[in-house]
Formats: sequence, structure tokens, C-alpha cells
Amino acid sequence: MPATHDLVLYGATGFTGRLTARYLAENAPADCRWALAGRDKTKLTAVRAELTAIDPALAELPLLHADAADPESLRDLAADTRVVISTVGPYLRYGEPLVAACAAAGTDYVDLSGEPEFVDRMYLAHHATARETGARLVHACGFDSVPHDLGVLYTVEQLPEGVPLRVDGYVWSNATFSGGTLASVLGAFSRVPQMLAAARERREAEPRPRDRRVHLPLGGIRRQGLLGRWAVPLPTIDTQIVGRSAAALDRYGPHFTYRHAAVTGRLSLALGGVAAVAGLFALAQVPGVRRRLSARLAPGQGPSEERRARSRFSVRFLAEGGGRRVATEVFGGDPGYDETAKILAESALCLAFDTLPTTSGQVTPAQAMGPALISRLRAAGLTFRVTHTG
Repeated sequence: MPATHDLVLYGATGFTGRLTARYLAENAPADCRWALAGRDKTKLTAVRAELTAIDPALAELPLLHADAADPESLRDLAADTRVVISTVGPYLRYGEPLVAACAAAGTDYVDLSGEPEFVDRMYLAHHATARETGARLVHACGFDSVPHDLGVLYTVEQLPEGVPLRVDGYVWSNATFSGGTLASVLGAFSRVPQMLAAARERREAEPRPRDRRVHLPLGGIRRQGLLGRWAVPLPTIDTQIVGRSAAALDRYGPHFTYRHAAVTGRLSLALGGVAAVAGLFALAQVPGVRRRLSARLAPGQGPSEERRARSRFSVRFLAEGGGRRVATEVFGGDPGYDETAKILAESALCLAFDTLPTTSGQVTPAQAMGPALISRLRAAGLTFRVTHTG
């Protein structure tokens, strides 16, 4: 039987979930059949009431019961939906049952996960099943890691084909974060041995391209002369996602190198940022301290609308290959929430309605959606532009 719903948003009562629901209310096509899902009907009803103020027709928006602790409810959800959006994190704690349900049902899945251990473990557990059923499991469909993954793809497309390519990405933002983000970061910091073990298992299990090399050096703190800023290496999931796109797509050339860094104007700020992250990492190793830190900004809380309105991000890429150099930029508004909700919703709409390459299993945003998603995001207000060629 055909699926009842084109899209279902699971986790609509959380901070980012509400923003995603609002974006869909304002931007989903009129013929898009979508619904909200979660475990608390009262909270879902409240979200629907907020959406009805945007579009009175949404007073009849379906509300579906789904709970990570009730696998049968997730199987029913996946079986009756074309694309499921999950904003329920930390994903390592709550995410796998829905991924498993979508993989088994052949249902496309997108989330916001920037948790490397979760993404690696989902590959190990569910990639093969999704390959068989045709499901596309696309993690990291927010600020982690779409501007970086698609920004590199956009940059690569400005360079010659069939030659070694090198790209450096430099990230700047003035944004703040939510309780859910803090919980995910603290959880990841407390599980470094498990994260490294999952990464190792995936490297051993995942096929590598025979005719191409992908190199992802971390590097150190350095002065970036062209940008006039200090660059601090970012060991985040973004680099891993870019590397997997490069391994999957011939367009990245026979030998592809990518480095990923944050930029700041002063060396003192760069060093201070490294010290702050190191301090947070150390505190996250103590369970009692970790719980107290997380309680200071509980999941479901986040920056105000006024604070988000002042937030911006920019990712600049400097690239070379085949005797050609190019500089590009991806930029937009508040990265962690407003733009993340936009990116997540447009990713789901892209999977549901656009003509895309034939892929299945766990795939990256560039691999699954590529230019089609770039076009959608540009139309939605994100900027992808070439700033220099030579």
C-alpha cells in the first residue's frame, strides 16, 4: 500500500523540532502530506496549535504516537511514511530504534546528529539492511554537516575533473547553543574510547575506493594569511562526512585532501577556545559534574528569537587543483537552530520530492542529494558563492 504520509517529524516538541515544524508549516508544498510524531499527545497538540496560527488548515495536521521505548510504534510509523525526520537526541541514547525501523521498512530517514559514534554504529548495524530495502539513511542534515559537505561539493565543482584536489574549510559563527547540543557534546566527550572503537570497527567493515585516495589531516593552530585570521583545527563530524562524500563520488578526483578549522581574529581567542574545550572535556569525565553541567541548560531550552536573529555563520573554502585556485563561501543566519531547521526540512523535502541519484544505505547529504539540495537551500536563503578564482 502507498504510504499515508510524505513526511513525519519525530520530536516536534523539542527546541529544534518546534523550529522545524514551524519551517514546514510555512514552506512545505500545499500537497505535502505531513504529520507530527512523539510520545506526548498533549505536547504535540500544543505544537499543532502554534502551527495553526501560521496556517489554519493545519488544525487537522495528524498527530502520531511514537516512542523510542516502543519499537512497534516506530515500525508502524516507518511503514506508513516516505521520509522520517528525527530531532530526538542525544541520538546515541534515543536514536537507534527509529533508524532500525526505517532501514527495515525501506523508509528514508534524516536527522541532525553530529555524534560520530552514533553515525558509525548505525552504519555497522543498519547500512546493509537499508541497502537491501532501498532506504536512504542520511545523518548530519543540519549545520552539522550540510554547509560543509555541500560547500565542499560546490567548491569541487568549480575545479577541473580527474586531478588531485585540495580544499581547506574555515568556519566562523557568533551563535550560541541549546541544552540538547550541550548534552550531545558532554556525552561524546565522556565516551572517547567507545567512539574510537566504533570508528575502528567501521574502518574495518567499510569498503574503500580502489582508485582514489582521501586524506583528512587535522593540522595545528596556524595563521591563515589570505583570510587574515587564526585557524584552529576542528575535529568534528564535518570532516568525516566530507571524507565519505569524497570516497563515494568520482568528482572529487583521484587524490582528495580536506582540512577543517574554525577561524578567529586573535591568537589569544584561538588559544582560549582550545583551553575552554579542553576544560569541558576534562569536566565531562566526572559523571556528577557532567550531570550538573547538563542541568544548567536542559534539553528543550535554547537561545531566544532575538539572540538567534543576531547570529550568523560563514564557511569559507580555499581550494586548488589542476593548476586552478578558487575561493568560495557558504553563509547564512543562525546556524544551530533557524538555519538548521531550514536545512533539515529542505533535506527531507528534497528526498521526498526531487529527482535524485539512485542511492541507498547510509549515505551523506552530498551523496544522496548534492546539487538538488544546494538549489533548494539557495532558494531558501542560504548563500553559496564563488568569491575568487585564479
